Amino acid sequence: MEENKVRKMEPDFSKGGGLIPAVAQDAETGEILMLAYMNRESYLKTLETGEAHYYSRSRRELWRKGATSGHLQKVREVFLDCDRDSVLLKIEQIGGAACHTGKRSCFHHRRVEGELYEVV
Repeated sequence: MEENKVRKMEPDFSKGGGLIPAVAQDAETGEILMLAYMNRESYLKTLETGEAHYYSRSRRELWRKGATSGHLQKVREVFLDCDRDSVLLKIEQIGGAACHTGKRSCFHHRRVEGELYEVV
């Protein structure tokens, strides 16, 4: 069997004005927990520390997930999409809640028969 070739890749931050979408997925269950944005600085900080860092578009600053709540995200694997303009973080969610509302996932609204409901 031929060995897979590996080449170094970096995200392309130029397409999104310096930001790329970052999906946080539970490494064990595959559950999508949240979507945030990263700039180059937050991406490099995530790689350096092994903890998820994002860029807040509203506050215009870098933030470490869970810095105030204790709901940290330990990064297990990092993937780039085919265009290198979005990132998938497979994480271990510490503290149980990825969402700032205290829910495990930010995706707790569900559309059913044309209506949007909150899953409780």
